[in-house]
Amino acid sequence: MKTRHLVILLTFFITILFLLGLWIINSYCSGRALFFIAVIVAFVVLVYVIIRYWLRKEIYDKVKIIYNNIYNYKISKQDLKQKIKHSMMSMNEVSGEVEQWIKEQNSQFDKMVALEQYRKEYIGNVAHELKTPIFNIQGYVSTLLDGAMEEEELRKKYLLRADKSIDRLIAIVNDLDTITQLELNEVALNISSFDLTSLIAEVLESLELRAEDLGIKCVFDNQEQIFVSADRERIRQVIVNLVENAIKYSSGKGKEVRIKVFDMDNQYLVEVADDGIGISEKDIPRVFERFYRTDKARSRQLGGTGLGLAIVKHIIEAHNQTINVRSSVGEGTTFGFTLKKS
Repeated sequence: MKTRHLVILLTFFITILFLLGLWIINSYCSGRALFFIAVIVAFVVLVYVIIRYWLRKEIYDKVKIIYNNIYNYKISKQDLKQKIKHSMMSMNEVSGEVEQWIKEQNSQFDKMVALEQYRKEYIGNVAHELKTPIFNIQGYVSTLLDGAMEEEELRKKYLLRADKSIDRLIAIVNDLDTITQLELNEVALNISSFDLTSLIAEVLESLELRAEDLGIKCVFDNQEQIFVSADRERIRQVIVNLVENAIKYSSGKGKEVRIKVFDMDNQYLVEVADDGIGISEKDIPRVFERFYRTDKARSRQLGGTGLGLAIVKHIIEAHNQTINVRSSVGEGTTFGFTLKKS
């Protein structure tokens, strides 16, 4: 029951008592009117004091304790003491504060549930990514120890496979270390002015053989110098990751990976597009998550740590820039990120 309703009921009750007293005085005790009026007034005052004391002890003080506990999380102790000392709160205000606090706690609880689910998925993904190369290495070494060591051809074959698995293991650990440092802002960016055109050309040259082996053509027609202000090595890492992804998922010969740069006033927009398998709409919001793969079997078959896009996102955000993706299944994918003009 709201406070004002309770006060109205009590006032109505006391008023009835008062009128009843007047009626009694007028009917039976006309000679002692002043005495009975004094008795009724004293009675009303006594009732008021008792009700006020009861409300304070049984309701108001207890509500103050609740209010106190909630506000300890929201305001300084000094503000809280002043607020309680001067009784600057009504029951309706307390009710509103409690409801707001409950909403905030429910929101925090939902976030904690989501984070816990993400933590479980992340740990599971890390374990799975590490397990594959470790088990491969164990299998090759065990086979060699069981007798294959004596056969030179098998020995070389298994050692090369073990070496490849070790490289994959090192790549996963290095990427995990990189993304952790980026998330903790422990990586100092070496901001400088450099020509983006020459950097893109260097990246495409380093990946040329890999693209040719898959029958994919990398296209970048811009010849003009484009100067940006950023960490050159980190932006190289971004472009390498995006182009490698585009090459891996551009299935079939005759496909193209296209890089374009657009002038956006104070920024340049760099787009890396492919004609590959594309990404479904439900997967697009999660492509930048660690270890998230839209096609797990195909992704692991093609290699990679599953951390590339997560690292790309963190690098771009560390430059206070943005990255986005648009895609259609069977038509290809385009990643676009911005860089500040020099």
